[in-house]
Amino acid sequence: MKRETIIPILPCRDIDEIAAFYGMLGFDRTYRQTRPNPYVAVRRGGIELHFAGIADFDPEQSYGSCIVAVDDTAALFEEFAEGMRAVQGKLLLSGIPRITRPRKRKNTGDAMGFTVVDPGGNWIRIFRTKDSPSPGGSGDVAGGPLARALENAVVQGDSRGDTRQAAKILDGKLAGHDGLTPVTTLVEALVYRAELAIRLDDPDTADSLLDRVRNTPLDDSQRESLSDALANAADLERAARDHRSASRRS
Repeated sequence: MKRETIIPILPCRDIDEIAAFYGMLGFDRTYRQTRPNPYVAVRRGGIELHFAGIADFDPEQSYGSCIVAVDDTAALFEEFAEGMRAVQGKLLLSGIPRITRPRKRKNTGDAMGFTVVDPGGNWIRIFRTKDSPSPGGSGDVAGGPLARALENAVVQGDSRGDTRQAAKILDGKLAGHDGLTPVTTLVEALVYRAELAIRLDDPDTADSLLDRVRNTPLDDSQRESLSDALANAADLERAARDHRSASRRS
């Protein structure tokens, strides 16, 4: 059976900045040229990306995007996160570049995925291959207003990049929380809303939401099922502190 390969060529402002960023994530630079036009290629296993340098390119206005299918999104995220922490000392959670955590996306048939937004503003959307088994859920039956709001917020915030709309969706349901929502759903919603607050440069709101997470009683099984969310909360606490420190310096 013939095996076919597609390699996207994505825009960027600086090919060396792009190569350094992907090097941090474990990619090797396989090609580089500056004339007649800037061009660089990187590869990590079966993932190969090419970039064309464009003078005066604005990453904020980029529409560059591609989908990468992998067997295990959680494992790849951890490898990317390890490289990012080794170089940056933290996860980059807001602005350009940044990374999101693996989550199921309602608009992709609940495929588990995360996104890397690189220095060129390109969205590298990484999803679990369709023939790979899905990881288990949190243990609570999905459903209820807050669970549905969280699903919709993830579509807006992680798939479409509309952070403000995602926050608005969650704010309404969190404000009307009736105490009947499974605690794991509540914590996941609070942590994701805190992540949105960090993206919106609002560390005070993030701190308030993370305080609610810390003050929510959890048993051992709930803590285990929420391990990813609680790890995210720890990263967000660091991000909020860094944001305030940067504001004081400026």
